[in-house]
Amino acid sequence: MTPSDTPQSRWSDLDRPPLNVPALRRGLLRPGGLWTSLDVVETTGSTNSDLARRAAAGLDEGTVLVAEEQTAGRGRLDRTWTAPARSGLFLSVYLKPGDIPAERWGWLPLLTGVAAATGLAKSAGVDTALKWPNDLLVTVEGVERKAGGILAERAGDGVVVGMGLNVSLRADELPAPTAASLALAGAVSTDRETLLRGVLRSLEHWYGQWRAADGDAAASGLQEAYAAGCATLGRTVRAQLPGDRTLTGEAVAIDGDGRLVLSTGNGLQEPVSAGDIVHLRGAGGGLV
Repeated sequence: MTPSDTPQSRWSDLDRPPLNVPALRRGLLRPGGLWTSLDVVETTGSTNSDLARRAAAGLDEGTVLVAEEQTAGRGRLDRTWTAPARSGLFLSVYLKPGDIPAERWGWLPLLTGVAAATGLAKSAGVDTALKWPNDLLVTVEGVERKAGGILAERAGDGVVVGMGLNVSLRADELPAPTAASLALAGAVSTDRETLLRGVLRSLEHWYGQWRAADGDAAASGLQEAYAAGCATLGRTVRAQLPGDRTLTGEAVAIDGDGRLVLSTGNGLQEPVSAGDIVHLRGAGGGLV
């Protein structure tokens, strides 16, 4: 698909103008920085799938692909992610932490969550909480709801990290009662260019810190930052694990490998490396 630099006059929805690609490139692409290219396409199935295909043939680290609309966006466990055109941020980036031990690459989606939360706090004025392992939560009328998600996939000799974030969705546009958007959470800004710059600059910062510490989440401050922003910790949760196994307990820690540690009773603690987590005691009494 050809990158789109289409002027705003083409679009009829003035509340959701297209991204200004030249301005984004001027603000984000700089010599010596992480981001090496940035393209925006009008529509695509999945930015993650697009970058993964390109990575198979060789792709530079720091490649950024943004879509104004995704028609087949993917989340964890093969879930779909759809939203009206230009109503959110739908992007993927390509990272190549080749000098970092592969067992530490599992921190990348958690790192992206921390980066998104800190970037949005500055650019949108919204308190974004992290639901382990990859959801972004905001509070609407006292209830935590999902506003975004992160998906990381190995591709080529690196990792494609994708993020979908609901920005301007109205209540009647939400895909589910448990969903939300930054606008519904009272964001001071829903300008997508401002938000995209904030998230990518924050991601560059945290990725740089993590790489400088050789992928050590504790030494880089990443483990502490994730735990501080994680809405899952301290909650009673149900983990739906691979193989149709279910585990219920209190989420007590994020360990050095990025796993969620559950206290399941009788003094037993069990780390969970993958699974679907349900908050049984959510903010406002809701399940998330």
